[in-house]
Amino acid sequence: MGLEPGFVEDSGQGARGFARWIAGPLQRGPLGNARKMGRPRWQIDAYRCPTCAHLELFAAQPD
Repeated sequence: MGLEPGFVEDSGQGARGFARWIAGPLQRGPLGNARKMGRPRWQIDAYRCPTCAHLELFAAQPD
């Protein structure tokens, strides 16, 4: 099984403290914002190796 396209949502300074992965290729609206209406959002969990600092990201099931 291959990987599914998607993108990471960054809400900027108004963020809730976590990033989310949104399914589907990035499409921009007329003002340059990402189109994301009707797409499921998956919270991203991140893990870091304390020895080498390697990061692993995992998308948690949406609510």
